[in-house]
Amino acid sequence: MNVNKELELAWKFVNNTNRNIFLTGKAGTGKTTFLHKLKFESNKRMVVVAPTGVAAINAKGVTMHSFFQLPFGPILPHDDLGKSSNFTRRFSKTKINIIKSLDLLVIDEISMVRADLLDGIDKTLRRYKNRNKVFGGVQLLMIGDLQQLSPVIKDSEWRLLQAYYKNVFFFSSIAYQAAKVITIELKYIYRQENPLFINILNEIRNNTLSIDSATELNKRFIPDFDANESDGYISLTTHNHKALQTNQLKLDKLDGPGRIYRAKVQGNFPEHSYPNKEELMLKVGAQVMFIKNDSSPEKRYFNGKIGKVIFLDKDEVVVKCPDDDFNINTKVETWENIKYTVDKDTKAISEDKIGSYSQIPLRLAWAITIHKSQGLTFNKAIIDAQGAFAHGQTYVALSRCKSLEGLVLKSKIESDQIISDSNVIAFNQNAETNQPNEAILTESKRSFQLDLISEIFNFYKFLYPVNRILDIYYKNRGSVEGQVETPLVIIKDCVTHLLKISNGFKSQLNTLLDPTDLPESSSIIQDRFKKALHYFKEEVKTKIGSPLKDFKYTTDNKAVQKDIDKQLDTIEELLETKLSYFEGLRNGFKTVDFLALRAKSVFLAKEKPKKTRKSVVDGTANLELFELLRELRNDIAVREDLIHYQIFTQKSLYAMCETLPVSQKELKEIHGMGKTRVDKYGDEILKVIKTYCDENDIEFKSEEIAFKTAKPKKKKADTKKISLDLFQSGKSIEQIALERELTTNTIFRHLTDFIATGEIKVTDIISKKHYEELKKIIPTKTFDSLSDLKHQIDDKYSYNEIRLVLQELNAKM
Repeated sequence: MNVNKELELAWKFVNNTNRNIFLTGKAGTGKTTFLHKLKFESNKRMVVVAPTGVAAINAKGVTMHSFFQLPFGPILPHDDLGKSSNFTRRFSKTKINIIKSLDLLVIDEISMVRADLLDGIDKTLRRYKNRNKVFGGVQLLMIGDLQQLSPVIKDSEWRLLQAYYKNVFFFSSIAYQAAKVITIELKYIYRQENPLFINILNEIRNNTLSIDSATELNKRFIPDFDANESDGYISLTTHNHKALQTNQLKLDKLDGPGRIYRAKVQGNFPEHSYPNKEELMLKVGAQVMFIKNDSSPEKRYFNGKIGKVIFLDKDEVVVKCPDDDFNINTKVETWENIKYTVDKDTKAISEDKIGSYSQIPLRLAWAITIHKSQGLTFNKAIIDAQGAFAHGQTYVALSRCKSLEGLVLKSKIESDQIISDSNVIAFNQNAETNQPNEAILTESKRSFQLDLISEIFNFYKFLYPVNRILDIYYKNRGSVEGQVETPLVIIKDCVTHLLKISNGFKSQLNTLLDPTDLPESSSIIQDRFKKALHYFKEEVKTKIGSPLKDFKYTTDNKAVQKDIDKQLDTIEELLETKLSYFEGLRNGFKTVDFLALRAKSVFLAKEKPKKTRKSVVDGTANLELFELLRELRNDIAVREDLIHYQIFTQKSLYAMCETLPVSQKELKEIHGMGKTRVDKYGDEILKVIKTYCDENDIEFKSEEIAFKTAKPKKKKADTKKISLDLFQSGKSIEQIALERELTTNTIFRHLTDFIATGEIKVTDIISKKHYEELKKIIPTKTFDSLSDLKHQIDDKYSYNEIRLVLQELNAKM
């Protein structure tokens, strides 16, 4: 591709700024070539979408509707797409991660995109990336020519939308108006070389066809023109039925048998996106057009090249083109339908093939519709623009031709056939006077880099989850225990302080930076950046990281726990992200390095094993009793069909573990344990506590508890032996507990003491299935305590089972 100043400028704006861009230009100015180069060479994480299936396949992207899961009907500005009942919008985690890590969204054939559709994309990007920025902060590159094909909309749809939009075109969308889009028009035309023809096309494009130009153009009106079959003329017509009729009549006139080539469709490739007929009938002598660029190294044909079939074989078609001195052996080509995914190793946005369409890349080409000719180039064309019914059709048809000499008009071009929308003309005139230059590019690059630096030191996102947890805690003091308020207040104070510092730092950078310089290349800015990085890193580690480690809580309320854990996940992910920035940019700020770090940060939490919450239980006195009482509460809750805290609250549970009540009087003194609860559940609670005291040689007298330093009494060993004898006599753990008026947990622990002596096997007291499963599960977990481990694995495993297998595993180490 020849380099020109507009293409260079567009390339720099796309890759070095965050400006939203409308890249336009006349037919044949290299817009499609620019897009393909961008896909292969840009460092930005991008997705390419188009309004139709065929356009998406040609652009090697996906349709807007499929990627953003948008409805096909009108989208009103007040519609909540996340809650619409008219269609399904269940985004996969992969797609959400793609959007979150996206730098650049390319929309090809933007001229065909309705205003409400662009606003629908804006809503989706805001939902998953940044709700406070237009298009979620994603840079938009819109490619197309407004003088070509326009959006298709039904009258009934426009009646709904006209109350909100001035016109149907994308540039009247609410998001576009807020996006501060720059327009770059490509001027150099690669397709045509004749200045006279180029001038005629420009006048038609702008609806300013002069008498002289019309006279010159209509010299190509040859009403009785009879094309020589060997010349390779193609007819362009306004309506599909005309093109189909012409092709079929011409094919039927040919002598000899026809051969049908059937497409091979694999995977997901919707019929409306088929680039060719599923059953292609060809005969020797048929005029055909290639509909794909040659994928072989020889590059013998291109999309739009015209030729004649000279031989048909089972797996190939031989074509002779008028200007070639060789024959083209045409074999099956494959079009791929892709979806965007994330490479599991590199985390790059990659294209996964989800379906393919394989067929001979030819179609009958005596005639084609103007609509289907968009993007193609013809050496010789017969144009029937009579009956042009849509904006831009005449211009599209004429601009397909490489030269005026290769053009034949079936009817004269009259002014009423040049249909141009006044909204488009006004928009183009305004855009033409506001073309960006190198100065605007420099300012945009400077602003982009300063914004990225500001993002590194912006801690605003920490405020909501911190405030949310504090709010939950203050509203649920009775059901949340632990070290909650103090660490969070320290974190909040630090975040507030860092926000003030970052705002001052941003202003300072603007003052220090020379207007013509860029942050990346400024030694002053780099020096300030490194110092700020060191300061923020230390503040974050000591005043966010350390307090977060001290944070620990426990609660009975599952909804409260879910909400707190969700906010904690957010804080931890934000912290991890900031620390990754500080580490990755320690040698200085570079845009490309930061963009890579920012994209990678989306996947940081997904790469690491789920972090276990530090519970206040871990610091509780008599931890084993805590678990025994909690198990008792679970059992009663199931039995009585009650919520856990209706039996006794978390606060009461801690108090029991601290004071060890052994009588109903002492139990009633526990906060939250009134007469009703003690009458209902007191005996069961006291039995657990007394058994625990007995097991752990804690002596109690006259409702007072004293800790003994002596070794366990022999009676303790005897009670275990009694349990063993009963078990070996054939009684179950439940039967022994009932007979001895002890808890099943106590009997279980009695029996575990005899595993070491060989008198009991592990699988005698727990199921073999659970035993085998736990032996595999436990070594994969990282935990600080038994309680910690219990919360990481399935509820079907009891504390006793986990404790037993854990002891065995530790003994083998």
